[in-house]
Amino acid sequence: MKGRVEAIIGAQWGDEGKGRVIDEFGDRFDIFARYQGGANAGHTVIVDDKKIVFHSLPSGMLHHGKLCVIGNGVVLDPELLLTELRELQEKGMDRARLIISRAAHVVMPYHKVLEKAQEKFRGKGYKLGTTNKGISPCYVDKYTRSGLRFEDIINEHKLRSKLEGILEEKNMILTRLYNESPIAFSEVFDSARHWGRELAPYIADTALEINEAINNGKSVLLEGAQGTLLDIDHGTYPYVTSSSPISAGGCIGMGIAPKSIDRVLAVVKSYSTRLGEGPMPTEVNGGIGKYLREKGGEYGSTTGRPRRCGWIDMVALSYSMKINGADAIIITKLDVLTGIDKIKYCTAYEVDDNLYHSFRSEFDFLFEAKPIYEEIPGWSEDISECRRFEELPLPAQNYIRIVEEHCKVPVIFIGVGPQRHQLIDLGF
Repeated sequence: MKGRVEAIIGAQWGDEGKGRVIDEFGDRFDIFARYQGGANAGHTVIVDDKKIVFHSLPSGMLHHGKLCVIGNGVVLDPELLLTELRELQEKGMDRARLIISRAAHVVMPYHKVLEKAQEKFRGKGYKLGTTNKGISPCYVDKYTRSGLRFEDIINEHKLRSKLEGILEEKNMILTRLYNESPIAFSEVFDSARHWGRELAPYIADTALEINEAINNGKSVLLEGAQGTLLDIDHGTYPYVTSSSPISAGGCIGMGIAPKSIDRVLAVVKSYSTRLGEGPMPTEVNGGIGKYLREKGGEYGSTTGRPRRCGWIDMVALSYSMKINGADAIIITKLDVLTGIDKIKYCTAYEVDDNLYHSFRSEFDFLFEAKPIYEEIPGWSEDISECRRFEELPLPAQNYIRIVEEHCKVPVIFIGVGPQRHQLIDLGF
């Protein structure tokens, strides 16, 4: 009997709370599978007042007896991964079994140096606001077929042979184009050799294992990083990530067939945030934007940078639902809106005196877009202990129904606080 496969995706610009949601589903799935992105994303989970941030590991690592998979679509920083594993072990929280795809690409030290140099070279007029974690240059090497995969670093002879040619090219670019210092071969080789030895027990043919597990009736939760509006093809290009966080990316990044996915769950924050550069039509500078940032703790889990904040954007959300084929919505941080007298939500954009109800990903269009808002009364009651929809204040219930109406997708979970138990289940 075929096992159930579901995908968790972010429906906005990332930071929707996917990690916390995935952790909540720990008892419902056998396998947690990360299918794209790298350490430029962070999934935050709070357990017994302990804050745990996963940059590389799947969020299911805290659950006993589960299988956690890092798929071929991920670009992985071995040093950071080993640090995360050690921290979990020291806390006694390494409870799941981990496997890493042989075909996943390795973020090398020169990738980080290159990304910093490239961002500096672009200047103020075209900075992308990258995290300087080496993600983009690693993906570039993947698609120019000059990258190192985990199957390479666990084979010392293969590693040396490939790295010699790669590093010669990278040093030419660094020194001649960006006027940076060359990187010593021995330093990179010794680090990579160490990573290979440490991580060799985790390396596997993950596509084979996950397909066999599905065929044997195991349930799988696919976990994407970032959000739909940062997708390399369907996001606000060029202010996007280097991979496909949408649900279809789960098939490519994990090696499973599209028909395998039974349900797509879209995580939606109750307001909008964005980290880094790029258009965000509903951003509010100061005022409500500052209020949401401070009350919601909107600072990047990877960089610590303050996130840009504003009202929820129904135009962008409707687009995300279509792109992902979303079957259900999980709303997070509804409690952050408590105490706001009037809550706004964007239903259209105005550009050059024309009204648009459909999202367009062109950044120049979105930079010009003026959000058209509707407004509803807010609520002042503390909702953090609500566990049934009917316990929410009527304005909060109304807000949920408005999201459903505009997205044409039902809401099945509502987050009313950061703790594991602070969720309202409307029928998973």
